[in-house]
Amino acid sequence: MRQTITPVPPGSRARPPWAVASVLGPQWARSVLTDRARTVIGTRAELLDTDPAARVAPHPGVRVLITGWGTEPLTADVLDRFPSLELVLHAAGTVHGIVTDDVWERGIRVCTAASANAVAVADFTLAQIHLSVKNMWRLSLRARAVRGPVPRAGIRGLDGATVGLLGLGHIGRLVARRLAGHDLRVLAHDPYADARHADELGLRLAGIETVVASSDVLSLHAPLNDSTRHMLPEPLLDLMPRDATLINTARGALIDQDGLTRFLTRRDDVFALLDVTEPEELPPGHPLFHLPNVLVSPHIAGSLGSEVARLGDLVAAELVRFADGDALRHELTQDVLARTA
Repeated sequence: MRQTITPVPPGSRARPPWAVASVLGPQWARSVLTDRARTVIGTRAELLDTDPAARVAPHPGVRVLITGWGTEPLTADVLDRFPSLELVLHAAGTVHGIVTDDVWERGIRVCTAASANAVAVADFTLAQIHLSVKNMWRLSLRARAVRGPVPRAGIRGLDGATVGLLGLGHIGRLVARRLAGHDLRVLAHDPYADARHADELGLRLAGIETVVASSDVLSLHAPLNDSTRHMLPEPLLDLMPRDATLINTARGALIDQDGLTRFLTRRDDVFALLDVTEPEELPPGHPLFHLPNVLVSPHIAGSLGSEVARLGDLVAAELVRFADGDALRHELTQDVLARTA
């Protein structure tokens, strides 16, 4: 859902004497911060566009920094250029790699547009789940390989299917809500979720082995950290039922890549839709590119094209709340960051 913004007419209130600096990469400065978002920001502060690739001159009046794709890590050296900085508005998904310990040590608050970015990923995932239980990808690839029609085979259908979710963060919860209106069973594994989350989302929590072994479609939505890296090793993948589908739109390193390649080579009944890999770009000729039961897409599930404008809308609305002294809706703490994507 697009962020709703009601601009305040210029001149209707005194503009505070401070500035907002954007350090988005040049290809995102206008697609994320559209004229609509810039108009909203302009009702509260002056927006300064800076070049993140160059050394930014000190801006002593900047109290808010808008970051995103193309922004360099906010190290002490960078933060020294903004001595009055109070808030970072991240107009992208994860702040990992951008927000450093120096940010927290200086007491700078952080907000993220991850919830807006999550909408695109959840929609992408739901589409892939529907296509998977129809066996669309395998049948289409087979038709291309034989250059002719193929019989309708291996179609599970959505009704009565079991979908497994590994992770119930922003994206996992949105996927669960989108699945709630369908006649299927949803299992989930998330060490931070409890019965209240399960009841709210209409799903059942279970151990990771149960989720993997029971799911017709297994979709990954966990953050990548020390406890989740390679959370799906080869022996665990082997628990997947026959003709299941694995969807990864989260992080490639959640799965042991070498083990995944061996598994998919052995288990050609399982189909994998991989929007992320480890490394992010696989080398040309990697086996995952030519296995008949794998499709690799170039990390397209998140907001792209016209979808990125919703990220700018979110941070603009958050800027208005900050300037007006209202509670922030998308603030991220250091503790929460440690267990999020």
